[in-house]
Amino acid sequence: MLQFSPDGTQLYFLERGTIKVVPLAERGGDLRPFQVTAEMEVDFDREKLEAFDQVWRYLDDLFADPGMHGIDWHAQRARYQPYVAAVRTRDELHQLLNLMIGELSTSHAMVRMPPVDTKRTTGRLGLRFDAGEHEASGRLKIREIVPLGPVAVTRDVRVGDYLLAVDGRPLDGRINLDALLDGKIGRQTRLTVAASPDGKGAREVAVRPVDLTVEKRLVYRAWVDASRAYVERTSGGRLGYVHLYDMSQPALDQLLLDLDTDNHAREGVVVDIRNNNGGFINAYVIDILERQGYMSMTYRGFPTAPARSVLGQRALERPTVLITNRSTLSDGENLAEGYRTLGLGKVVGEPTAGWLIYTDNASLVDGSQVRIPFIRITDSRGQDLEGNPRPVDLPVEKPLGEGLQGKDSQLDAAVRELLDELTPQSARPDTQRTPR
Repeated sequence: MLQFSPDGTQLYFLERGTIKVVPLAERGGDLRPFQVTAEMEVDFDREKLEAFDQVWRYLDDLFADPGMHGIDWHAQRARYQPYVAAVRTRDELHQLLNLMIGELSTSHAMVRMPPVDTKRTTGRLGLRFDAGEHEASGRLKIREIVPLGPVAVTRDVRVGDYLLAVDGRPLDGRINLDALLDGKIGRQTRLTVAASPDGKGAREVAVRPVDLTVEKRLVYRAWVDASRAYVERTSGGRLGYVHLYDMSQPALDQLLLDLDTDNHAREGVVVDIRNNNGGFINAYVIDILERQGYMSMTYRGFPTAPARSVLGQRALERPTVLITNRSTLSDGENLAEGYRTLGLGKVVGEPTAGWLIYTDNASLVDGSQVRIPFIRITDSRGQDLEGNPRPVDLPVEKPLGEGLQGKDSQLDAAVRELLDELTPQSARPDTQRTPR
């Protein structure tokens, strides 16, 4: 829709929900958004019924199974409409819509509001404290320091130290540490620490707290590094390790980095997709793991190396083993299916979740979204993968709490399985990766 200003010098139009204005009197005038403030009255009784109709129609038209998983979808509309007519809040409406969607017994499908961009203000130090000590005395005894976190980079704090104060404010069982760190993200903050709770020999350490997202990434990378060290230790240095945290482009980029460093120097690699919530990159990962070497290249004065790696093509060219668990979902399950079907190696751990169907989002009149499963996934035999967890070759359950003892039964089993498949290290030709 186009609208001229009264004097004809400006043109207004609507683009993706934003009013834009462009001056016509000026040659090459800049297009800019036009800020407006307005109030809108919404008839909730009409809006809720329209949102209900939209959800029902979207699924009726687009759901992957035209048979609606054996559900009489028209009967569900008649059943739920009176309840929708009686709701008084959006939360009640969305609960009812999700109950109706739940009748289809499918994963991924839901109604949800767009995520709210909530600004986090509480700083994080990259510390973990002794829970028993805090419960008994209220003291904050440092149990773990997250590598590369705000405290770790100072190199002035050790595991076993006590955190006594923040910017001069003492800590005890009645003080909330988060409250003292509120508003401290990126700002210099003074921590008082000591080797004993009495504060003898206390020292001040200056740090710059980070936000929760950064700390979570650091915690994750620390876990990956610990798992890699675990595999190296239990395999006697013969095996490498990579973890895919999801099936996104950033995860694929990280995989390429991980496979291009230490892992090419190993005899085999443990590929871990536990707790992977899916995405879309399974075919790219399979391609990397499936590629086989067919020639080698040698620079003068350097060891022989696989030609694919020397030429810059992403290929591991090493035997692998895959680990899955019940929290391996969606496209992570696609990866497990392709890996097993193509015979790339053994799958160890627990069967996947069985949440495997492709989805898209559609907007509703009230600003919320409905997620619609619209593409079925079947295996090479035609079996629907939705609701059918991907099996493993070697079942291994991870006992609850074993991580506190520094043990991982699934990693242990994966290492044993891959080592059993490998020839002795002395029988392998030297295929170390050549510097480029």
